[in-house]
Amino acid sequence: MGYRVAIIGTGADPNKKDRTGYAMAYRHAPGYLRLDDCDLVACADIVPENARAFADHHDIAQTSVYEDYQEMLEEEDLDVVSVCVPAAYHADIVVGAAESGELQAIHCEKPMATTWADCKRMVETCERHNVQLTIDNQRRFGSPFRKAKELLDDGTVGDLVRVEWSEDNLFDAGVHTFDLCRYYTDDADVDWVLAGIDFSEENVWFGTHNENHGFSQWRYENGVYGLAATGDGMDMVGAYFRLVGESGVIEIGVDDGPALRYRRDGGKWKTVKTDDSIHGPAYSLPRAGARKVVQKLPVLSDRTFDKTTFYERAIEEVVTALDEEREPEISGRNALAGTELVYASWESSRRRGRVNLPIDIDDNPLDEMIEARNDDGDDREEAEAESTD
Repeated sequence: MGYRVAIIGTGADPNKKDRTGYAMAYRHAPGYLRLDDCDLVACADIVPENARAFADHHDIAQTSVYEDYQEMLEEEDLDVVSVCVPAAYHADIVVGAAESGELQAIHCEKPMATTWADCKRMVETCERHNVQLTIDNQRRFGSPFRKAKELLDDGTVGDLVRVEWSEDNLFDAGVHTFDLCRYYTDDADVDWVLAGIDFSEENVWFGTHNENHGFSQWRYENGVYGLAATGDGMDMVGAYFRLVGESGVIEIGVDDGPALRYRRDGGKWKTVKTDDSIHGPAYSLPRAGARKVVQKLPVLSDRTFDKTTFYERAIEEVVTALDEEREPEISGRNALAGTELVYASWESSRRRGRVNLPIDIDDNPLDEMIEARNDDGDDREEAEAESTD
């Protein structure tokens, strides 16, 4: 069975990577191009020259380049789309695509959406229309993270007691690590979250707010605890990710050290060789028709690139799950559970206390706190101005 695939939101220059955009479409495209049962046939972007450049790079006919994604859905008889626009636009596009009645699957970039209500709306709409929704939490497909799970499942450090991680922020970067927490705890539900954050300076990533500094702790129903430090608190953890067991520790991504290591209580650190760094293989931009194959790997095809990125492995999971009619590892429902910890952390800071899950909010607590602070500042300035009149 073949799938006709398109990209919504091609982005601009893929070699320019900053907090305004990473042109993620150029990272999704190779994931489809390497699979025999996928054909990348169309793309859409509100900036026409961006879409035309993407189409030219990936040998898409210029007649299949669109400014309006809805027109593309109507004209192209598609099965799968990747949504690579900024997070603020994810919900409306995912919902619109699911409601079109044209698609079998939607693969959306992370983070899910910029309000908790929109995150839930994405999942509920796709489930209602029987469209497979996945979120690009691709880090769990990296070999350091997979091998760490094998060590944990084999009892190398005993039963899991605590997960710890450090990142730049809870939202844009932290959704990866919250998803990994779910992976390592076998999809356990969370009882409560207690967190504090600082947002004293503007910190916008890809058009959305993030805290400057945060500290969050939470407890799973199975008794495992979680701890996260962001911003200036990254040095507090001392590793990208740590799994603390009853009889040892596994660490992933240690500064100036190995991608993966572990030790049992009283023992020395042992390094585990992995194929990837924690951020995956170096990224390249292969053109369609310029593929190099050095070996035939299981479940892959003669279109396979010699070394896959995390993004490509995630897209393989999207397509394989669709073929097998099963829930993908990176399903919208799984992503929703991880993303809830971001919103619960912000909500805990807003309430200045512990919050129980599921959270009973619809908004974005961080945005609301920032708006309230700005309003207070405006009121103070007005009061000071009036007192000098």
